[in-house]
Amino acid sequence: MVTVMADATQSRRPLKSRQRGWAIALAGMLAQASVRPNAISLASIAFAALAAAALALTAVVSAALQPLLWLLAAAGIQLRLLCNLLDGMVAVEGGRGSRSGEVFNDAPDRLADILVLVAAGYALPWPAWGDVLGWVAALLAVLTAYVRILGRALGRPQDFCGPMAKQHRMAVLTVACLAAVAEGLLFGNHGWTLGAGLAVIAVGSALTVVRRLVRLVRALEGS
Repeated sequence: MVTVMADATQSRRPLKSRQRGWAIALAGMLAQASVRPNAISLASIAFAALAAAALALTAVVSAALQPLLWLLAAAGIQLRLLCNLLDGMVAVEGGRGSRSGEVFNDAPDRLADILVLVAAGYALPWPAWGDVLGWVAALLAVLTAYVRILGRALGRPQDFCGPMAKQHRMAVLTVACLAAVAEGLLFGNHGWTLGAGLAVIAVGSALTVVRRLVRLVRALEGS
């Protein structure tokens, strides 16, 4: 178990939020309640699915209901990130990690990214290529994680550099959802803010893939 904890610590994404008092207190409560980190990781998929459903429904409901769905999507995205924060804290600081923890820590993230980004694409009122933008953003998001894991498989520390790591992607999408509320109320739902958010995520993720690959190759050649 000591080896598992050491590996988990070395492969963690650096987050300042782990030092927040509220996060420490909440993780402690979950650990004392014997909540398994893997269960928290799986809960992140449920919140991502909630956000995805809210996003997709904005394309078929009345304009009056759209603001509520945009807010629900933003909340689901942030709750997904909260689960991503707490599962590692309960596992490492709470001492409840397991040998399968790395699988549950990473695989749900990939599914969550795909759910919310693809759903955001289908939420765009652009039948010709809105869905394509969502799929491209999702594909590039998964590729950022692939390069990170590839580096670890080749014996290098995991590289969490941006400009569009997971927390950045979800921050952009959250802001886009909140901006969509204002857009809908002021101008109607034209997909400007959500489309811009997805475009930023796609371009930023592509840059992140390239940057991580370059850094990995340099590290390998210099080792």
